[in-house]
Amino acid sequence: MKYVVCVPDGCADEPLAELGDRTPLEVAAMPTLARLAGRGEVGRASVIPPGMPPGSDVGNMSILGYDPALHHTGRAPIEAAGLGVALAPGEVAYRCNLVTLGDDGTMVDFAGGHPTTEDAAKVVAALQESLGSDEIRFHPGVQYRHLLVVPGPWAEAACVPPHDLSGSVAVWPSGPAADKLRRLMEASREVVSAFDGAATQVWLWGQGTQPVLPAFRERHGVEGALTTAVDLVRGLGVLAGMKVVEVAGATGWYDTDYEGKRDACLATLAEGADLFLIHVEATDEAGHAGDVAEKVKALEHWDRRILGPLVEGLDELGPWRLLLLPDHATPLARQTHTSEPVPWLLVDSRLDGPGGTYSEAATVTATPVPGHELLGRLVSRR
Repeated sequence: MKYVVCVPDGCADEPLAELGDRTPLEVAAMPTLARLAGRGEVGRASVIPPGMPPGSDVGNMSILGYDPALHHTGRAPIEAAGLGVALAPGEVAYRCNLVTLGDDGTMVDFAGGHPTTEDAAKVVAALQESLGSDEIRFHPGVQYRHLLVVPGPWAEAACVPPHDLSGSVAVWPSGPAADKLRRLMEASREVVSAFDGAATQVWLWGQGTQPVLPAFRERHGVEGALTTAVDLVRGLGVLAGMKVVEVAGATGWYDTDYEGKRDACLATLAEGADLFLIHVEATDEAGHAGDVAEKVKALEHWDRRILGPLVEGLDELGPWRLLLLPDHATPLARQTHTSEPVPWLLVDSRLDGPGGTYSEAATVTATPVPGHELLGRLVSRR
């Protein structure tokens, strides 16, 4: 038996007037998804436990079968693991976005104009040279997503994620360490502005210490692997002891290599892995940008470029089961994450389920299940 987990990041949404009071999932042309839902089982999942922030760190931890309420220590330390950055005892990692702030303090772009990874690495190197030290270390990541490692006392601050501030006046950190953070963020302006890009400074948030996750194989009884362009999801794989498969064309943006991720899944399963997770960021990025057309297009890319050929390839490998759900909702109208339950789909190639429709409206009356329980249901031998 082979198992696949598909994560269209942030694909769940809310009805939009411009879509005839429908969501992107209801509008997008997704014939393969419709066929899978028609032969599978659909429902709703609480991937974000009550009281926890609705981030991809929490949601993807749930999807991998780990209860965030027990294992989550912060977003940035997970990304540190994805970058190969080990935190020493007493050290704290911060997510370090390249962002664009307007002259009036408005968060114009939480992604700093989406610089290329190569261009952003030069900015981060300059930040380390100018502002870093043995205790303050900047590490380059992907596009606008980077990392800062600092001493433990720097963790004592309340920080607002930049994607929650889009179009609003930026809310600076508060708490005992806030002054240190703000001085560093403001000092970054001179360094970042020296480069020819849209970013104006860094924004620090998502801090935490190194988490410990039980090994994926020991927890679920299967050998797991994944592919992603996002350090956060890569870090969860590293912490869980999963194989992380790199795809050269994976960008974390609209232009990511859908086919490359699909083919990596099939090849890794053929080589002996039991389970493979495919994560694509494009739907989430479109939600943050409020770009209706791109979100619909990204869903259609999922169907045409991943799901259709993926099912054909899985059939050639033998019996299979597939789980599909987002790590959270990213409503276009809000341009940020929300904690509402999201629709899930489970399909077994050998057995037809009750059937249904995969959408927010079609599952709204279903009793939400804890998101971290679905992986166990996927690999159940029943």
